[in-house]
Amino acid sequence: MPDIQRDIEELERSLLMRGLGALTADRTSCSDCGRTPLTGEQVHLYEGRSAAEPEVVCELCRQLRRERPLLTEAVRHCEYGQTVRLTARAA
Repeated sequence: MPDIQRDIEELERSLLMRGLGALTADRTSCSDCGRTPLTGEQVHLYEGRSAAEPEVVCELCRQLRRERPLLTEAVRHCEYGQTVRLTARAA
């Protein structure tokens, strides 16, 4: 019986770790402090090491940089752009 309980606990732990890995893979974090900006918070985009992907810097770390950001935008909710929009009916 103890072997079954230990196996169940190991399975639960591995499923939890897999779920956490999937959640953190989709998040954008600050390149300076590693914090995930909150919905509605301003983030600043700076020229990154690779031209394809700019560096994201949170509002708290923005004061540590002297150069101007390329772009400043608000963090949107994860469902932004996936909602149904009501449109007027054509006559």
